[in-house]
Amino acid sequence: MASAAEQLASNLNFSTFAKAEDLKKRLWFTLGALLVYRLGTYIPLPGLNPDAFAQAFQGQSGGILGLFNMFSGGAVERMAIFALGIMPYISASIIVQLMTSVVPALEQLKKEGEQGRKIINQYTRYGTVLLGVMQAYGIAVGLESGNGLVNDPGWFFRISTVISLLGGTMFLMWLGEQITSRGIGNGISLIIFAGIVAHLPTALAGTLELGRTGALSTPLILAIIVMIVAVIALIVFVERAQRRLLIQYPKRQVGNRMFQGDTSHLPLKLNTAGVIPAIFASSLLLLPATLAGFANTAALPGWATSIVSALGHGQPLYMVLYGGMIAFFAFFYTAIVFNPKDTADNLKKHGGFIPGIRPGERTAEYIDYVLTRITVLGAIYLIFVCILPEILIAQTGVPFYLGGTSLLIVVSVTLDTVAQIQGHLIAQQYEGLIKKSKLRGGKRGR
Repeated sequence: MASAAEQLASNLNFSTFAKAEDLKKRLWFTLGALLVYRLGTYIPLPGLNPDAFAQAFQGQSGGILGLFNMFSGGAVERMAIFALGIMPYISASIIVQLMTSVVPALEQLKKEGEQGRKIINQYTRYGTVLLGVMQAYGIAVGLESGNGLVNDPGWFFRISTVISLLGGTMFLMWLGEQITSRGIGNGISLIIFAGIVAHLPTALAGTLELGRTGALSTPLILAIIVMIVAVIALIVFVERAQRRLLIQYPKRQVGNRMFQGDTSHLPLKLNTAGVIPAIFASSLLLLPATLAGFANTAALPGWATSIVSALGHGQPLYMVLYGGMIAFFAFFYTAIVFNPKDTADNLKKHGGFIPGIRPGERTAEYIDYVLTRITVLGAIYLIFVCILPEILIAQTGVPFYLGGTSLLIVVSVTLDTVAQIQGHLIAQQYEGLIKKSKLRGGKRGR
């Protein structure tokens, strides 16, 4: 079966793509939806002074606002209706996933199949609304506290800001779901991907401008380009890497015939947690610096100023904490999204077993043993990919968009989307082969 799929994949060409009408419709729908998203990042909030806010944002662009601005495609620096982006939905999804591990009722819903997943998705939407209202109201109050940022402060501005930002987030959530069902790839991931990619040309132009003015030497710019290419190659290699556990199924008898036992593999990704550990670690570490930036620096005690300066980009304490948090969240999130006990129970239910391992509890322990060890490698990989660009940004002043988190998201989403496109092409070619075989059979029958 695997060899047949590989043979079909090797035969894919432009003519196969030209015949895939459904795939082309999905691609055009995806591009149109992302274009709508990009247009929305330029619609400003009502009642805001754009020039005053742009000046105020420049002083905070290196903190958590810079990270959120990257994920929102520049909507934060323009304070557009999509400024909250899709982050409330991602946060709500993670919270609901955490609760499914500790709340028995949600854990039972998770096991009920499609109907249970629909209910959990509905809870996620409710959580998105709650988080969106809280964050939008906080942004409205924060904008009013700024000097000249709001033309007419008051409850009308707060309510209109909450409605605009929450409406933008809910629209993006709906748009992501539409891309997933009617387009190509994961819609939520593609929205974040589009926001980052939209700013990559500006980041590259800024790097070249630093070289033109002499702030960066030509050899250093070439070294940066080589490093980016090497990091991308490493991300591609690790994101496709799997540890495959051999699964064997016993012989079975159907009627008077005895069928030989089948074998398959249980694939365990080297980086099961994906990009979530890097996003969480960045957000938590940038939060103190951002809060200190909004506060009056002179009013802060000496110890608080020392902590904020020690948590700046490129500082040793920042790097140590960043690496430690990435490792923690890599193990933590892997434990949430992959349950060895459930996997072992499913294998036992279908008669599958790992050779030499007793089904049930022993199988769960063995899967957990393997998963823990490959997660160590995955955590080391994430730390390396995220820390190396951070050092480069701190030492050379390269734009924030060339960081490890952004490269990790862009490459991971690209690999996933290309895999889905290839899957559609293989399905198209496979359907064509079936139709040809049926036509040949019909001609022979005549």
